[in-house]
Amino acid sequence: MKKFSWLIGVLVLTGATAVAQDNTPTAEIFGGYSYVHSNILDTGFNLNGGSASLAINPTNWLGFVADFGGYHGSNQGFDLTTVTYLFGPRFSYRSKSPVTPFVHALFGGVHESGSFSGISGSDNAFAMAIGGGLDLRADKHWSWRIVQADYLLTTLSDGNNNRQNSARISTGVVYSWD
Repeated sequence: MKKFSWLIGVLVLTGATAVAQDNTPTAEIFGGYSYVHSNILDTGFNLNGGSASLAINPTNWLGFVADFGGYHGSNQGFDLTTVTYLFGPRFSYRSKSPVTPFVHALFGGVHESGSFSGISGSDNAFAMAIGGGLDLRADKHWSWRIVQADYLLTTLSDGNNNRQNSARISTGVVYSWD
C-alpha cells in the first residue's frame, strides 16, 4: 500500500509539472514605454523613452533576458540622452492565473550623452537593474506588461560622484511563442 501511495504521488507531481509547463513560452519579446528618473549631476532628470527585451525561457520559472532602452529628457537647458543594454536572469511564477509576476537582476552598460549651451559630452559605464513586474496574459501569444519597476544603478563619472541611483518604470506589450 505504501508503494502504491508513492507511485500515485509521483504521478500527480509529474502531471502537475506537465500542466504548469503547458503555458511556458519558449521566448518572449517585450516593447513599450519607459520612464526613468535619473539623478546625474545631483539634478533630477525625468527621461521618457522606450525599452525592448528578449527573454529565452529554458524552464517554467527561469529565463535569460537581453534588455535595451533609450531615454531622453532636459532640465534647465541641459539635454540628456541615456541608452542602456542589460543582460541577466529572470525568475517567473507561472500558474493557471493570467497574471505572471517576475523578478530579475540585469547587468551591463550605459551610454549617456548630454549637452548644455553648445558644449557636449558622453560617457560609458557599468549599469544594473534590479526589479520585477507583472504580465497580464490576454491569449496564448499576447500579454500586457502592466508594470515593470526597476532600481537602475549607473556608475557614470559626473564630476560629483560615480554612482547614480535611478528608478525605471515600464509598460507595454509582450509577444510569446512556443
